[in-house]
Amino acid sequence: MSVESGHLIEAFARLGLDGSLVAIGDRGYERHRRVWNGVIDRRPSLIVRAGSVADVQRTIEVAAAAGCLIAIRCGGHSFPGFSTCDGGVVLDLSALKQVVVDRAERRVEVSGGALLGDLDRATAPYGLVSPAGVISHTGAAGLTLGGGMGWLSRRLGLTIDSLVGADVCLADGRLVHASEAEEPELFWGLRGGGGNFGVVTRFLFRLHDLGSILVGSWACAATESAGVLAGYAELAARASRQLGTAFTVTRDMMRMSAVWSGSEHAADASVAAFGGLGGQLSGSVGGVTFLELQRRLDDHFPWGRRYYAKGGFLADLSPEVIDCLTSSVAAAPTSDSEIYVLQLGGAVADVSDHETAYTGRQASFYWIVEPVWDDPADDDRCISWGRETAAQLASLSMSGNYVNEQSDFGGETTRKAYGNQKYERLATLKARVDPSNLFRLNQNIPPA
Repeated sequence: MSVESGHLIEAFARLGLDGSLVAIGDRGYERHRRVWNGVIDRRPSLIVRAGSVADVQRTIEVAAAAGCLIAIRCGGHSFPGFSTCDGGVVLDLSALKQVVVDRAERRVEVSGGALLGDLDRATAPYGLVSPAGVISHTGAAGLTLGGGMGWLSRRLGLTIDSLVGADVCLADGRLVHASEAEEPELFWGLRGGGGNFGVVTRFLFRLHDLGSILVGSWACAATESAGVLAGYAELAARASRQLGTAFTVTRDMMRMSAVWSGSEHAADASVAAFGGLGGQLSGSVGGVTFLELQRRLDDHFPWGRRYYAKGGFLADLSPEVIDCLTSSVAAAPTSDSEIYVLQLGGAVADVSDHETAYTGRQASFYWIVEPVWDDPADDDRCISWGRETAAQLASLSMSGNYVNEQSDFGGETTRKAYGNQKYERLATLKARVDPSNLFRLNQNIPPA
C-alpha cells in the first residue's frame, strides 16, 4: 500500500526519532533510495535512517498502523530488491553498524546494519573469524538470515552455525532475544528463514581461530575447462575440510580458487594440487591475506551494475553437470555473465538438516547462475539466459535451495526451497510472530 510521506512524517514526529527521515524531494533521497542491483529502481514514500534500536521499533509501529509496505535494508544486496519498495517505508539500518569483539569469551556482537567487511576488519587483527560470505559490501544480517556460506564453510560451517543469539524486533514492536535457551523456535527459524520473522538489530556470533591462510588462484581458457573440471571433481571429493574451493565459468574463461585455513600441515601440497590439474592452467599460490581474499570480488560485483541470480545444490559434479555448465555458459549474453560453483560438505554437513531452517546440508556443491550486464536494453536476453540455464542445472540438482540468491520469488518458489515439512513449521512460526505478514518483502512465508 502506498502512503503519502507527509502523513508518515507526522506519525514519526509524534513518536520522535534518533535517526533521520528522507522523503521524496529531500536532498539525498536519490542516493539513499538506490540499492546494489541496478535492475531495481523503486521510489519509497519515506526512508527511515534508524539511529537506534528504538527507531526500529518506532518504524515498525508506524508502518503497521499505516498498513504500508516496510522494506528492511542493511547492505542493500537483495537480488529481487526486497530492501526497497514503491510507495512504502524503507527502514535503513546502515548507521547501526557497530561490531564489538570479546576476545576472552570468543564472541562478537554485530549490529543489524553492519557489512561483512566491518565484521572481518574487527576480528581479523586478533586472528579470529566468524565464517561469512565472499563479498565484503554484503550486509551481515541478510547473509546470516539466509544461512551464509563462503571460503571457510567446509572447516567452520555456515554463518548460522556460529550464531549463538539474536535480538529481534517483532511485528508488534517487542524486542526479544532468540537463542537455544530463549525463544528457541524463533532461533531455529532465523537460521535460514530469511527476514520473515522480524528485524534483527544485534547478532551474537561465536569466534574461531583463523590460523594460517594459503590461497591458490588459477585460470584457463573456456575451451579447456571441461577437462580441468573433471580432474577438479575427483580432487575435491577427497579434499581436507580445511580446504575451501570454488570455480567460475564464463563464455571466455574458467577461474578456480583453493583456500586453505587453520593448521599449516599439508597446506602447500593440498593447494598446489589444484594448480596441477591441467597444462593450460596459469596462476599463483600465496601472497594474499584473509582480508584481501574477502575483498577480492568486490570490484567484480560493484553497486549499480545489473544482476540476475538463481542457484541450487548438487550432490556431485558429474560429467552431465560439467557438460551442462560448459555448454550453457558458451551462450552467455555478456562476458561478465557467469556460473559460480562453491564446494560445500565438511562442517556444513555435520549439522543435521532439521536443526536449522536452512535446507541443503548434504549438498556437495552450491551453484549460482548470474548474468551481469549494464545496459537496460539487455535486460530481457540476460534474464532469459539466466532462467534457462538455471532450469537446465536444476534438472540435475538436489531438492531445496538457498533463499539468499534467488531473483525469482512468489508462487511455489519458497515452499520448494524448504520442502513441505520445514515450510509448514516456518509458516506456523510466522503466524505466531507476524500474523499480519508485515514482513513480507522477502522470500515470503505467509502465516499458516
